[in-house]
Amino acid sequence: MLSGVPSIVVGVFAYGVIVLTTKSFSAIAGSFALAVLMLPVVVLSTEGALNLVSNSQRLASAALGSSRFQTTWRVVLLSALPGITTGVLLAVARAAGETAPLIFTALFSQNWFSGLQNPTPSMSVLIYNYANSPYVEQTSLAWTASVVLVLMILLINILSRLVTRNRLDIQ
Repeated sequence: MLSGVPSIVVGVFAYGVIVLTTKSFSAIAGSFALAVLMLPVVVLSTEGALNLVSNSQRLASAALGSSRFQTTWRVVLLSALPGITTGVLLAVARAAGETAPLIFTALFSQNWFSGLQNPTPSMSVLIYNYANSPYVEQTSLAWTASVVLVLMILLINILSRLVTRNRLDIQ
């Protein structure tokens, strides 16, 4: 149910829960809002990946004398790791592009990061602010930041696939 909630509603929720109680915009409030957005995607994909592990694999592990913990850790999680990784990457990609929750919770700062309790700079809000600017330099900076954001997500995706593939080949 939570995966269908618009990001702006999550931003208002995080504003009410964190910003109004602490009376300040902060990186903590922004991370809370993004975590609420990411949680349903990660949970659903993890559940699906765990359900895809066949019952015969679980029973074979138990027949070889493994405990429930060993079966879960060494057989089930290892088999489901690519699906879990895909879900986490989808959630990170969604969170990386979200602007509305960060406007409500982390605000925006033109300055360097100065702590978790202060308004913080974020690339998606910078893109939003600069894309609406009448100045050509800021518009070109928004396009550059967009390309950097897409390349960061692509790099994370490639690296995680390499790590996951190598880990599965070793076992």
